[in-house]
Amino acid sequence: MVRVTTPGVRLLPNAITVLALCAGLSAVQFALTRNYGMAIASIGIAAVLDSLDGRIARLLDATSKMGAELDSLSDGISFGVAPALVIYVWQTGADRIGWVASLIFAVCMILRLARFNTLLDDTEQPPYASEFFVGVPAPAGGLLGMLPLVAYLQWGEGWWSSQYVVWAWTVAIAALLISRIPTLSLKTVKAPPKAIAPLLLGVALLAAAIIQFPLVALVVAMILYLAHIPYSIHRHRWLAAHPEAWTVPPRERRAIRRARSTRRLGLRPPLRRRVAGAAMRAVRLPRETARVPRGTSQNSNGQRRRTWRQIGLRRK
Repeated sequence: MVRVTTPGVRLLPNAITVLALCAGLSAVQFALTRNYGMAIASIGIAAVLDSLDGRIARLLDATSKMGAELDSLSDGISFGVAPALVIYVWQTGADRIGWVASLIFAVCMILRLARFNTLLDDTEQPPYASEFFVGVPAPAGGLLGMLPLVAYLQWGEGWWSSQYVVWAWTVAIAALLISRIPTLSLKTVKAPPKAIAPLLLGVALLAAAIIQFPLVALVVAMILYLAHIPYSIHRHRWLAAHPEAWTVPPRERRAIRRARSTRRLGLRPPLRRRVAGAAMRAVRLPRETARVPRGTSQNSNGQRRRTWRQIGLRRK
């Protein structure tokens, strides 16, 4: 079946990308007027719109080369240039080291996006590569770079708002952007039917937390994202070492992982159809040396046969 899309529908993903670009640039304007809360919100809106444009384009079969290039340029400005300028304006812009750190962050974001575009055309990657990003993705990196500002707005002055801490944090996030560290991609995560109701409940609780405590929820989300990186590295290494788990469903993959961990610990699978205690030792004895129970006898071949007492017959 051929899906027909009108020109207006094909324009929708690009329009969402342009809105994300406008939201990212608006963060700079809010920072210049010292409205840092709206600056953070603008970058958050840009991140939400960036996650929608690609999905909508694939659903409507409206993907195009122009849309891909526009999305990369929008990400570079919204999550690279805008956060760097917001942090620089927040730190009064009086320190030359601050400007160098801002430049490093923006350049690393552009390099990260350029590498992402080249990896899209790489056909020699293993099947499990689609489950990971190479380095921290652009929206997450843009929000992580603003973590000191979020902490400042929530708790005021502290060690997290010191200039040297802020610039060191900015450079560290820039290094994560261009690193080869694998991070999980939510695009390939599939929830089983039994987990739909708990996930919807979790979404409701998350929405309530964002409405009531937006800055605290953002800090917790960014800390959890950083905490998942060691697990992502472990999972990437495990998949690289187990080709048999590349194309199997998640349930079979978990079974393979449990079997491998059991062998590595030297454990045996659970015993079946065996009894415990002295009876188990008797079962494990060879037939030649095992004691013949009372009421049974052996023939010339050494096989046991049941007597009239075990059968329940009376001797005539």
